[in-house]
Amino acid sequence: MLGALRRKVASGGSSASVLGKSLQAIGSGVSASRVSSNAGKEIILLQARGVALVRNFSHLILPGCSAGLTKTRDVISSIRSEAIMQKSCRAFSSGDGDLVDAVVPFMGESITDGTLATFLKKPGDRVAADEPIAQIETDKVTIDVVSPQDGVIQEYVAKEGDTVEPGTKIAIISKSAEGVAPAAPAQKKSEKVASKPSPPAEAVAKVEATPAAQKPKAPSPPPPKRTATEPILPPKERERRVPMTRLRKRVATRLKDSQNTFAMLTTFNEVDMTNLMKLRSDYKDAFVEKHGVKLGFMSGFVKAAVSALQHQPIVNAVIDGDDIIYRDYIDISIAVGTPKGLVVPVVRDADKMNFAEIEKTINSLAKKANDGTISIDEMAGGSFTISNGGVYGSLLSTPIINPPQSAILGMHSIVSRPMVVGGNVVPRPMMYIALTYDHRLIDGREAVFFLRRIKDVVEDPRRLLLDV
Repeated sequence: MLGALRRKVASGGSSASVLGKSLQAIGSGVSASRVSSNAGKEIILLQARGVALVRNFSHLILPGCSAGLTKTRDVISSIRSEAIMQKSCRAFSSGDGDLVDAVVPFMGESITDGTLATFLKKPGDRVAADEPIAQIETDKVTIDVVSPQDGVIQEYVAKEGDTVEPGTKIAIISKSAEGVAPAAPAQKKSEKVASKPSPPAEAVAKVEATPAAQKPKAPSPPPPKRTATEPILPPKERERRVPMTRLRKRVATRLKDSQNTFAMLTTFNEVDMTNLMKLRSDYKDAFVEKHGVKLGFMSGFVKAAVSALQHQPIVNAVIDGDDIIYRDYIDISIAVGTPKGLVVPVVRDADKMNFAEIEKTINSLAKKANDGTISIDEMAGGSFTISNGGVYGSLLSTPIINPPQSAILGMHSIVSRPMVVGGNVVPRPMMYIALTYDHRLIDGREAVFFLRRIKDVVEDPRRLLLDV
């Protein structure tokens, strides 16, 4: 550490000799710490900014001169505490104090980096404190980078598409808006273009006469004829290559891992939706008036899945190495399709919720998922998944298991079909349901019983009241 030591001894009214040993001086950016002794001796310690180490300088005192110096350990302790205080108070400040840095925030325990997707503001725009200026796309969610203080964006130090980590500097914010070059208006550019003098007529005539004097070029040979067996491929100009988003890559990886890991098998059944639709029609107005949320079909299927999981706990379990983990809780994941990809928020402790609580939770999570404000914690975990492809018109499908779960229920569209009821053929609103399960853990018997329980509860919701 660079430093200088000055010692002054005061005796009587005269000054003593000054220490004759000169130390190397330091440049700009140093701060002085003064340590005084009881004997009137003082030491000025010049310390480089940001350095919290102090050498023991007691051996620099002139021979024969006694000095009651403060202990080196105390000096170091005081300087360390001062440096820490300065550092904690200026977490985002740059050198001159007028500029602050906007950095990538903490993104979650399981997320180490992300992709800088887009800038929400331009250099020169004024921003308020905690106002989003950029978005970071991770494997699971989109995170906003906010301005630490009020000011004007001076410049961006990262580019769109860069991979960034928590703490990476994204932009520099000027609190006083000094040194920020405003964007030039388009009108000035057009005025400059219009003010340029046109070339003289003689020069134009020469340029026009030059092509006429040149010899005509030889015609290019015709393209080779394609054989009958050679395929005609579309031109490259009609194709676009776009990089995958991190969320799409994550979804692709998880689905492929699921396909490679599980011994997936799908069993099907059909459900008569007459009674559930009648229940919804009879009580939808009273339900909205009391609970402030509409009564949908998802709450009925969630309650039916909870009942089926309680009757077949093996479906709620999962294989972990050579062990089977039985979960004593029921967290239902709901697959939600968003413009950026598929996310699966979780309804926690669904077995302890009523219809209204389930509907409110699903609506809240779906809104957050579509707005891109859903958090990692709201998508973590889950012991069973429900995917409703019927909202898109899917008639039948085989859903893929969402690891680390062991089964997934697929709902589909409601179609009026002729059914035999009491010996008569009548139209009924029918829905196909599918259960994809891990055959390594769940046998066909348990899978069929599980799906049959869902069918029974949906077709007769009174079973939930009687627990039969």
